[in-house]
Amino acid sequence: MQEIFSKLFNMTAFGAITYQTVIMWAIAFVLLYLGIKKKYEPLLLVPIGFGVLLANFPGAQMGIVDASLIEVGDGRYKNLFEIAHEYGILNFLYFSLIKTGFLPPIIFMGVGALTDFGPMLRNLRLAFFGAAAQIGIFTVLIGAILLGFNMNEAASLGIIGGADGPTAIYTTIKLAPHLLGPIAIAAYSYMALVPVIIPLIANMFISKKEFQINMREMDKKYPPKHQIKNMKAVKIIFPIALGTVVAIFVPSSVPLLGMLLFGNLVKEIGTSTSRLAEAATGPIMNTATIFLGLAVGATMTAEVFLTGKTIGIIVGGFIAFALSVTGGIFAVKTYNLFVTKKINPLVGATGLSAVPMASRVANEMALKHNPANHILQYCMASNISGVIGSAVAAGILISLV
Repeated sequence: MQEIFSKLFNMTAFGAITYQTVIMWAIAFVLLYLGIKKKYEPLLLVPIGFGVLLANFPGAQMGIVDASLIEVGDGRYKNLFEIAHEYGILNFLYFSLIKTGFLPPIIFMGVGALTDFGPMLRNLRLAFFGAAAQIGIFTVLIGAILLGFNMNEAASLGIIGGADGPTAIYTTIKLAPHLLGPIAIAAYSYMALVPVIIPLIANMFISKKEFQINMREMDKKYPPKHQIKNMKAVKIIFPIALGTVVAIFVPSSVPLLGMLLFGNLVKEIGTSTSRLAEAATGPIMNTATIFLGLAVGATMTAEVFLTGKTIGIIVGGFIAFALSVTGGIFAVKTYNLFVTKKINPLVGATGLSAVPMASRVANEMALKHNPANHILQYCMASNISGVIGSAVAAGILISLV
């Protein structure tokens, strides 16, 4: 009888549960709570949180294994059938869809099909602040190197400041795949906390008078000298022209930015390509998001995550994010010193890739100070340019490193 009970106990996972396991479960529960209860990026945090949970069930063998275990020599790996048979479904998804860099560009295609470049094209001067907000990426990169991270790791850490999950994942896959789990978690967590982080930074550096700058009144007082007459044609030409220019100057950004612009193009063409746009934003993007979230979450095993380097990534990611918001705000404040047509600094605070959440948060803050001060369309101009800026920044980092 004792032998039977012993076998029954060994069949369970009770004997394999450690305090590290419990910590990882707690992290998974927090991510699920933020996604389900708080509704912070639920489409991303729920799959990632559940992936963390799956990876840390003792004996389930759902965690992503180190790449060295599937190498067969000369930089070659076992085939996907062997990986699926020996290491399970999540390793199959990771090494076929994530490690190859396949899913982030696919998600960018869907994002592009959901994006309207109109606000940015109508307010091109505001696009500059989307570029200024990338300062957090390069500042943290330098700081991370000084703190002991190597160049590849520092670049992957800095890209969190772009506030774009797929970009952070793609860059990390290329430069520091061993840090994918912590960086992905940090990137998506801070994206989800945009409603907390932007008000925190904005209230520190923006005065009450600046909060009340009314962009519509400024447009009436100082109307633009040139207006686009055929916006539809411009919207079709823009992704083609921008893709060509960026491909010449920063070719390594094409996998992300190219897919973003293609998705936008099929959306803007209209009815003749509407089925492509619907597929990109519907089943393709949803399926990619599920697989990406689960596989990235499964990289978060206790052995990988519970290290001093992970703490540095979490802290450094927050600093990168905060500096990006701060950089955009001070770019606007500096610009306002030299012009009569003032810009609300909240526009600079949205020069991130967190579209459209960052713009909605900034608009709500402006309305609190003045119920008639609607700045959403202006924030979107900076916000959308931030998407482009982060993809270009990722390309620059990949090329340089």
